Amino acid sequence: MSDETPAPAPGPDSESGRTSVARGIDPLSVAALLTGSHAGAEATSQSATPAPAVPSAVPSAVPSAGPEAATQPIATAQAPTASYLQDLGDGDRALPDVREGSVRLRGSAALVVANMEKSLEVPTATSVRSIPVKLLMDNRVVVNNHLERTRGGKVSFTHLIAYALIEALVERPRMNDHFAREDGKPFVVTPPHINLGIAIDVSRPDGTRQLLVPNIKHAEDLDFARYWAAYDDVVRRARNGTLQAVDFQDTTIALTNPGTIGTEHSVPRLMSGQGTIIGVGAMDYPAEYQGASSETIAKLGISKVMALTSTYDHRVIQGAQSGEFLGLVHTKLLGHDGFYDRVFRSLRIPYEPNRWIQDGATSPEAEAIKPAHIAELIHAYRSRGHLMADVDPLSSRPRRHPDLDIQTHGLTLWDLDRVYATAGFAGRERQRMREVLSRLRDAYCRTMGVEYMHITDRAQRAWMQERLEGGYRKSSRDEHMRILRRLNAAEAFEAFLQTKYVGQKRFSLEGGESLIPLLDAVLSSAAAATIDEVCIGMAHRGRLNVLANLAGKSYMQIFSEFEGTAVRKIGSGSGDVKYHLGTEGVFAAESGEKVKVHLAANPSHLEAVDPVLEGIVRAKIDRLGADVDTGQKPVLPILIHGDAAFAGQGVVMETLNLAGLRGYRTGGTIHVIINNQVGFTTGPEASRSTRYCTDIAKGYQVPILHVNGDDPEACVRAARLAFDFRQEFGRDVIIDMICYRRRGHNEGDDPAMTQPRMYDLIEGKRPVRHLYTESLIRRGDITEAEAEEVSQDYLKQLERVFVETREPFVPGQDAQTVSGLEVPASQTSDAGVMVGWATAAQPAQLERVGRAHLRPPEGFGVHPKLEKLLAARDEMTRQGGIDWGFGEILAFGTLLQEGVPVRLAGQDSRRGTFASRHAVLHDRDNGSEWTPLAYLTSDQASFHVVDSPLSEYATLGFEYGYSVERPDALVLWEAQ
Repeated sequence: MSDETPAPAPGPDSESGRTSVARGIDPLSVAALLTGSHAGAEATSQSATPAPAVPSAVPSAVPSAGPEAATQPIATAQAPTASYLQDLGDGDRALPDVREGSVRLRGSAALVVANMEKSLEVPTATSVRSIPVKLLMDNRVVVNNHLERTRGGKVSFTHLIAYALIEALVERPRMNDHFAREDGKPFVVTPPHINLGIAIDVSRPDGTRQLLVPNIKHAEDLDFARYWAAYDDVVRRARNGTLQAVDFQDTTIALTNPGTIGTEHSVPRLMSGQGTIIGVGAMDYPAEYQGASSETIAKLGISKVMALTSTYDHRVIQGAQSGEFLGLVHTKLLGHDGFYDRVFRSLRIPYEPNRWIQDGATSPEAEAIKPAHIAELIHAYRSRGHLMADVDPLSSRPRRHPDLDIQTHGLTLWDLDRVYATAGFAGRERQRMREVLSRLRDAYCRTMGVEYMHITDRAQRAWMQERLEGGYRKSSRDEHMRILRRLNAAEAFEAFLQTKYVGQKRFSLEGGESLIPLLDAVLSSAAAATIDEVCIGMAHRGRLNVLANLAGKSYMQIFSEFEGTAVRKIGSGSGDVKYHLGTEGVFAAESGEKVKVHLAANPSHLEAVDPVLEGIVRAKIDRLGADVDTGQKPVLPILIHGDAAFAGQGVVMETLNLAGLRGYRTGGTIHVIINNQVGFTTGPEASRSTRYCTDIAKGYQVPILHVNGDDPEACVRAARLAFDFRQEFGRDVIIDMICYRRRGHNEGDDPAMTQPRMYDLIEGKRPVRHLYTESLIRRGDITEAEAEEVSQDYLKQLERVFVETREPFVPGQDAQTVSGLEVPASQTSDAGVMVGWATAAQPAQLERVGRAHLRPPEGFGVHPKLEKLLAARDEMTRQGGIDWGFGEILAFGTLLQEGVPVRLAGQDSRRGTFASRHAVLHDRDNGSEWTPLAYLTSDQASFHVVDSPLSEYATLGFEYGYSVERPDALVLWEAQ
């Protein structure tokens, strides 16, 4: 649905620039090339490469471009004089001929005449169709508003119209045919591709104008995003003078746009070698309504219209075909065949486009109830707008909810420009419905979705509405640079650890780098508010990055820990110690204010640190003599969670419950979730029963801000909103930063074995720093030089620190260090093979288990990294050398064959925490699942292996209850 008033446009490309003269083309054939004719193309193909540049003077008109490009006068009423002699091309002067008052055309100007006369041989006819463009205009607004806030760029009317033509040509390919003669016999030629010629108006320094008609090659193979890029590339090269001869060759159909100068419709010339030329007329209200007021037009439901003409070669195309073709374009521009859905999907616009619908009744009675419908719509967006927000960087699927569809509330696109009472929404009593929708979408459906309507406190809801519905405010240049510097710091740190310490675990922040500018914004706000101290509790994900970039831990210390823990063979160092240690430091905001930072130690990967940090904060508050119950909040707690832990661990909910109790209050905690959308290997569908990992927190009256981790500006906005809410009300607030985890749970893990489709998407994603930098440049917010300067400066600093702290490592001679314990090297085994054990299982049972792993379902694609493993397991059943992982599988498999049911549950139990089990395999292409132990024999017992939530108490109790009822089964719970 549209979300702001579209700018009036006299024609479909009023905003698109059309400038510059093509260079690098043979001047003798330039006129023919401009028309896309085969004769010109053949002449050019014989010329040397590179071709000489086009002279500064070229013909002032192109025959195929339409009547809006009139040629220079051939004769005048006076004798020629030096004052009006013109350079008409090829470097030749139009010299006075023997005839008084005439000017002779030479060079390329003469070629224009030749091509125009040749076009007279083409018998043409023209079809005309008038098309309403309200839907086109409104959907273009939605597209460009999204682009403005994300990647930059702009989609023109001609972009959309031309793409509709391309799609229509695919369905009506006869309109792409052209006529030819061979040996004097007539032929119809069906080109193998659609090469769409686009008319580009060029203004020359002397004030004259030129129309160039290069083409977009193989247009039928392009989705809208690639076509848009190709279109803009052609226009850009026309502007900077780098078009080449090939850009004009083999045009099969052309599009001209005289609507930009107010022409209602045209009947352009059709050149030999083409079958059709389409003309786009001006967009305006029908003549009889052009004197009406905007209120009258809105009340009557009048759309602007444009005329589309199809001028075709009547020898190979008939009028019915042309009419059907224009009718199909009409259908597409009204969105009846999903045209706009495909455009939105290609541009990764996660909203549903406007839909064409007939205007409803506009009687006084019908209009009187519209304000009530709008009030319902406002409430729906406040309550469920987050469901349509673009908060998932891995998804481009359109987000829909019937409550957010204006038609659900008895409204249509015709109501967008009508004024209704809005009961003070956004501070105004009456507004156009379009303005209301614009505010609602900006507030709730961009890259931040907010849940707060579950809060019973009216003051808190009103506070949120006032700040969210105030309208879009663009960030300042200083803020852009600050965010970019923070992203640079985050990514550069991870890149150095990845390249300098290959194979060592660091639980990187890659994919969630926006956490650093987010926390930077919170800490900067805390410093400005004279908060005494900020205390942070977090697990392992991104901990080193937070230590280095926010908590004040020196790079020297971090690098020294890495150097001191790298070990021979095992490579696991002293375990996870460096990811668990705490630190104390001072954070300095760019404004100069400072605040103390305390990062609590966490000897666990899980969330036991949450209540510990709250206790630390309360102790600090009491030591300062502050009274939390009277609103004093001198210490700010920040808890950083994982999504699986937040939804699965009871200690998180218990900590949320403590926040409102008199003896446990700390003045409000800011919770930040690094939402990777996966646990270790467990997906959300196996981790929780709710839509969001935060849903259970609603019962504690906590506002929740879901934000797209690929939009660091939105993350910063969420951070400031959360801090301000905490300061105002002294209550908890949650920021759910939805991102992804570029690598596995640790750097030695391959996540593609269990989430193949997710990691196909992740593999194709570029880092958020790159995306944000490109967006800033495309939007004109910074220059490329500024972006490169910031990046290079930080990399140089980090490299300098690394070089200064590098020391050679000398490993121990007689022992390997594992988690602080010394283990004699003679007692370790690289293969993890069991020795000294015997089994009562029959060889046939073992071999059946091995063979089952080599018999995937038909069409199932085993992950390439697992094919050798499965073959090796089959071999182990005959040759021995069984490792721990397969020994466990054999135990399960033999029990199943003997009629003993097996149930195993735990976080990551299907694959195994250390990638050793692989009880369930995943198809590399479509993610389908295969459990080999479920297909041993026809009479085997049942086998259930379950990935559980990241829980410690409830899941254990569940499995105990299961075992009580099923004493005949082997029931196991695997702790994380």
